[in-house]
Amino acid sequence: MENIKYERILIKLSGEALAGEKKFGLDDGILRAICQGIKKVKDLGVQIGIVVGGGNFWRGRTSETMDRTRADHMGMLATVINSLALADALEALGLDVRVQTAIEMASIAEPYIRNRAIRHMEKGRVVVFGCGTGCPFFSTDTASALRAAEIEADIIFKATMVDGVYNKDPVKYADAVKYKALTFKKFLDEELAVMDAAAASLCRENKIPILVFSIDDPDNIYKAVTGGDIGTVVTV
Repeated sequence: MENIKYERILIKLSGEALAGEKKFGLDDGILRAICQGIKKVKDLGVQIGIVVGGGNFWRGRTSETMDRTRADHMGMLATVINSLALADALEALGLDVRVQTAIEMASIAEPYIRNRAIRHMEKGRVVVFGCGTGCPFFSTDTASALRAAEIEADIIFKATMVDGVYNKDPVKYADAVKYKALTFKKFLDEELAVMDAAAASLCRENKIPILVFSIDDPDNIYKAVTGGDIGTVVTV
């Protein structure tokens, strides 16, 4: 069996990654592939928490006419759709999963309770956290940092659409340079746009490293857990 580098991880999944080429909604094939990658890690005995974004359905901050608080609440509901879809796909692979939401919706999920979430993970269950922080004006990146601190995760895996952190947008600039590693100070000073400043600051305060990598290859989650050379690591 491979040696594992981390015992408890928080995976931040991009909502857009679940949509695939459709750019909206859920792509069943991609959802299954990502969940197979997560199962491969769970089979190593790693404790897993997941925060998923909702950008494949709705982004509150992009609305130009709607009240921001209401728009953000709609975004939280979008994360619940993705959380339930992840739970269903993971359960289909034989994993035991619990969805917890920061806004209570008892008919479909547990309320978020820190000690209960930790106990679920200790019992071998995957915990999917929905509704972000439960508060408007905070991104799901910030929710990832908050949940990682609360559950005492060893690291945040930010599984996104790019293969690491660059000095500028690699989609727009062919000469963009990828960092292999950098500090939170450099990340914040240069205003690198892979994660918002509130999330990065919270991780820096709590000394939680972040590994940013592409989820295009779902096996990257396994490579990251076993110490593979992928993505960009951000540390204190």
